[in-house]
Amino acid sequence: MSLSVASAEGEAVQVSEAAFGREFNEPLVHQAVVAWLAGARSGSKAQKSRSDARGGGRKPWRQKRTGRARAGSIRSPIWVGGGRTFAARPADHSQKLNRKMYQGAIRCIFSELVRQNRLVVISSPSASLSLDSPKTKLLANRLKELGIQDVLILTVESDRNLELAARNLPDVEVRNVAHIDPVCLLAHEKVLATLPALKVVEERLS
Repeated sequence: MSLSVASAEGEAVQVSEAAFGREFNEPLVHQAVVAWLAGARSGSKAQKSRSDARGGGRKPWRQKRTGRARAGSIRSPIWVGGGRTFAARPADHSQKLNRKMYQGAIRCIFSELVRQNRLVVISSPSASLSLDSPKTKLLANRLKELGIQDVLILTVESDRNLELAARNLPDVEVRNVAHIDPVCLLAHEKVLATLPALKVVEERLS
């Protein structure tokens, strides 16, 4: 199949049908998004049990003939300053997703982007996004010329000026193709990819 190149009128690029021509599998994409979001949860809630609380290594008094209840540690849960009886532990919210299922979900997302005309291809960053300085206004004007506002820009090589210029635009995100995920692909109205980035995506999904 062929995709038109926005920065060159009449030019088209051939891409693999297996990577960009798949049917949309909504349950699979939903599972991939949920698994990705679940893996991002910190699960940082934690409390100290009697073994985690500092101190309490010595028996406070002898076992018998004191007239007091026997005690083995001043960090017992029934003591003030002691540990919790059922202390909360950091939770692992991650969900297992097979590699082939994850790749299948990414294929479905890219295929749907192509069908909805949400995938925009440019020949290279220099064609429309090359910035002489990291100015947000310059990038905003370039995107306005392309008729794009809410966009995810995919690149292969790091462009410091582009990354700095995009930081102050709330609906613009710059990602290396090695760091894409289902959430970022679905979060924006358009996905703008350079030809080298598109080829890398094709190689990884084919």
